[in-house]
Amino acid sequence: MPKIKTKNIIAKRFKITKRGKVLRKQGFARHLNTKKSSKRKRSLRKIVSTKKTWARKIKKSTGK
Repeated sequence: MPKIKTKNIIAKRFKITKRGKVLRKQGFARHLNTKKSSKRKRSLRKIVSTKKTWARKIKKSTGK
């Protein structure tokens, strides 16, 4: 059985920690920012963990 190839687009967008959490950047921070409050824009800069159901799929496609 051959190894599963890593999907590079997923490898670039997500980071997997040593404990197995999948981290990602938040969306909605690229444009139309004038109508968003400063507090909201600051919170969108943070890196957050994904939900468990998505994390399983992401790990599978990165080969980890």
